[in-house]
Amino acid sequence: MATTSTRLPKRARREQLLDTALAIVRSQGTDGLTLVTLAEAAGVSRPIVYDHFGTRPGLLLALHRRLDERHRTAIAQALQEAAATADEVARVLSTAYFDCATDMPELSAVSAALKGNPEMEAVQHESLDNYTELMAAALLPYSGLGPETVRLRCVGVLGAGEALAAELNRGRVSTDDAVTALTGLISGGLDGRTGQRP
Repeated sequence: MATTSTRLPKRARREQLLDTALAIVRSQGTDGLTLVTLAEAAGVSRPIVYDHFGTRPGLLLALHRRLDERHRTAIAQALQEAAATADEVARVLSTAYFDCATDMPELSAVSAALKGNPEMEAVQHESLDNYTELMAAALLPYSGLGPETVRLRCVGVLGAGEALAAELNRGRVSTDDAVTALTGLISGGLDGRTGQRP
């Protein structure tokens, strides 16, 4: 159904559409999100939605990128406020990792809806690279290891975090225990840490 809506600049319209898409996923799950349901919920014509996203997978990929960016921004902000010790940085990273699972369950739902999509694989690799870079930069000052070794350990820790998140989602571990376990894995991998920034 075509409606008359306030004319927004393209970027602002895209943000409005993604806000609306997120609200649909929260209330109806990813199965309820299509280009048609988005147009109706946002009060815009279908061509506007198609112009922004092209296809349903295009919409889901855009939503995934947005949620992923919000999560990384929250982690970066938490790191800025963390005390300058290795254990505190490890705790902040672990807490922020699991906060995503509880505060943004839509990210997992959108990922699941895109399973098997070839573009999603590239997006997941990009996301892993971004998280690894963020984590390695935060931890490197506390380690006597070289940058590449720290990066590889971060890749391993993120794999462990994914496994712990699966346990958390199955109700087999509490959030506090998952945070403690991941914090221990991060801290244990920082050979030669100084504990304080120079």
